[in-house]
Amino acid sequence: MKIFFIYPNVQSQVGFNYGVSHMASVLKNAGHEVVFWQICEEIEPLPDKEVFAARLRESGADLIAFSVVTNQWSYTKKLALWARETSSIPLAIGGIHATAATEQILKTGLFDYVFRGECDEAVLEFVNKLSKGLDLDNIKNLGMMRGDEMIINPVRPFPVIRELPFKDYDIFDFQRIIDAKNGWVGLIASRGCPFSCTYCFNHQIKNQYLYDLKCSFRELNYIRHFDVDQVIYEIEFLLKNYKNIRMFLFDDDLFTFSKAYVREFCKAYKKISNIPFVVNGHFHYFDEERAEYLADANCRIIKFGIESGSEYIRKKILNRHMKNELIIDKIRIAKQFNLHSSVFIIIGFPYEKKEDVLDTIRLTAKAMPGRFRWTKFFPYPGTKAAEMSLEGGYVDLEKMGGLMNFTDESCLDFGHEHNLFLEKAGLVFPWFVNAYSDMPVADFYAKKIDEILAMDKDEWHIKSKGLIEEDRRISADFIAKGESHYAFKYNTFTGVISDYFLNEE
Repeated sequence: MKIFFIYPNVQSQVGFNYGVSHMASVLKNAGHEVVFWQICEEIEPLPDKEVFAARLRESGADLIAFSVVTNQWSYTKKLALWARETSSIPLAIGGIHATAATEQILKTGLFDYVFRGECDEAVLEFVNKLSKGLDLDNIKNLGMMRGDEMIINPVRPFPVIRELPFKDYDIFDFQRIIDAKNGWVGLIASRGCPFSCTYCFNHQIKNQYLYDLKCSFRELNYIRHFDVDQVIYEIEFLLKNYKNIRMFLFDDDLFTFSKAYVREFCKAYKKISNIPFVVNGHFHYFDEERAEYLADANCRIIKFGIESGSEYIRKKILNRHMKNELIIDKIRIAKQFNLHSSVFIIIGFPYEKKEDVLDTIRLTAKAMPGRFRWTKFFPYPGTKAAEMSLEGGYVDLEKMGGLMNFTDESCLDFGHEHNLFLEKAGLVFPWFVNAYSDMPVADFYAKKIDEILAMDKDEWHIKSKGLIEEDRRISADFIAKGESHYAFKYNTFTGVISDYFLNEE
C-alpha cells in the first residue's frame, strides 16, 4: 500500500515529526510505500483547495493519514473536508489530538480511522490488514465507526523504542527543514516523562494506558531511552548527509532524568562532535554533576519549565511541587557551568490573579535566566487543567476552536480588567522583567510599565502596535551604553539577556 502522511504545521514554529519518521521506517521495512507532506508556510506556500486536491490525486495513495496536534485541529478539519470532497481515499488521523479527542473526531464523520497513543506497531498491523481486506475491528489503538456504533479499542503496551528501525529521513525535505530552522536540528533520545503536570498531555496518556492495560506505573514502562550508541549513530548520519547544522536540539520531555544516561551520552558525544546542543531539564533532576557533564560536552542551552512564579498556582493548579528557592539555585548552577538557561513561562491560568502573574515576573527577574519564553495557557482537551478551566467558566469555546497557536492570545476570559492586564504583560513581558530586576535599567522600564498599565483599552490597542519596534530602538540604546537588559530576540515571545545575544552575534 501507499500511505500519504500529512502533517499540518501552520502559524507555528517549524516542527519535525518524530512519530511519522519511525512509522515510515516500520511501514517501508514491511514493503509499503510512504510519502509525506509538511504543510507549513515556512517551508512552502500553503495550498488552496485546488492545489491540495491535485496533490492528493498525484500521490496515488491508498490511505491518507494526518498527524495532528490540538492547535492544528481547526485547519486539519478544513483539509479533511477538502479531501472528502475531492477523493474517496480513506482518511486516518493520529497524534496527540487524536488520542485526547477520539470521540469528538469520530463524531465529525471526517475520518474513517483514529489512532490513539504511540502507534509504531499499530499502524503496521492496520495497513497490513487493510491491504488484504481483513477485519480491522479489533486492532488495538484504533478507533472507528461501524454504522452508528463507535468502536474505540484499548491501547497496546508502549513499543520498545530501542527495537524500532532507524528513523526515515528520506520522506522529508530535511535540508529545507534545517534551513527553515536556521540550522537547528531536532533529536529525541527518550520518550515519556515522570511528572503529571495538569496542563500537559503526559498524565492523560499515562492514565489512558494504565486504564486500558490494567497495570502499575512501573509495569507501564513509560520512560524509555534509545541506546546512546543509537543516538550517536543518528547524529553521525545527520552530519554526513546534511549541511548547515548549527545546533542539535533534544526534544525529550526530560533529557536530564537519568544521571547515568547524561554521563554516558556526554562522554560519547564529545568524541564525535563539537556542535553545541540544547536539552530539556527539570529543577529536581539537575545538579552540579549533570551540569558538569553537559558543559564538558558543549551543551549550550538547558531549558526548564517554571510556568508560574506563584508557588500557590504551581501546587494547586499545575501539580508542580517546587520552591522558588530551588528554581533560583538551579539557574545559578547552570550559570556556574556557563550553561545558558532558558525557562518556559505561562500566563493566564485558571484561577490565576494579577498578583500571581506579578509573582511570575518577580521570580524571573530574581532568578535571571539567560532567556525566557512565555505563552498563554491553552486548555488542551482531556487535561486536568482544561477541566478546571471549564468548571470555572473561563473558556471561550468558540475562540478556543480557532486558535492556531498558544503564543498570540488566550481563549480564557477573566473579565475586562484582567484580560487587558494579560494582554499587556503578554506583549511586552521582557519589559516587566526588566522593571522588577536589580539591573541599572530597571527604573527606565518601571516608568514604561507604569505608562502601559495606566492605559485604557483603546489607548493600549493604539500604542501596542509599535511596541516591538520600540523595543528594538530601546535595546540598541542600552547596547550602546553597555547596559545589560532583556530584549525580544528570535521571535515575539522570547526575551534574551543582551550579554548572551551580543556574544552570540
